[in-house]
Amino acid sequence: EDWVRIISNDGYTFLLKRKVANMSGTIKNSLDETGKSQPFILIFRKSPTYLLLAGGFAEAGTRTYRSQERGIIVQKMIEYMSFKAYYSNVGPKEEIPVNELTERLPPEIVLELLLAADYQESTPFLLCRQF
Repeated sequence: EDWVRIISNDGYTFLLKRKVANMSGTIKNSLDETGKSQPFILIFRKSPTYLLLAGGFAEAGTRTYRSQERGIIVQKMIEYMSFKAYYSNVGPKEEIPVNELTERLPPEIVLELLLAADYQESTPFLLCRQF
């Protein structure tokens, strides 16, 4: 298995399998070494990690994705992506224990987490619960 690193904007580092990281469309495109997922996009930002290189984004070479989110938000996003990867092959008749994940979400970060999930193209349907 291939491993990747995600670094939050407050310096926390997370190591996870590429299969889990690929649950996010944004992270998957950024870490694509072939550059085939987004071949014609060039993004100019202050950070050089967002420049498109000949073979893909700079993140692909270092296997490191720098998130714009706080550590707690990145942690919960990774928990969700792990949950999604684990249950991605479940049959339609099998029950997925959604409460197992949603019970661990502090209400004070739900809105920030939902915005981060939207940006990461990993919008969790699991956040639609009442607090």
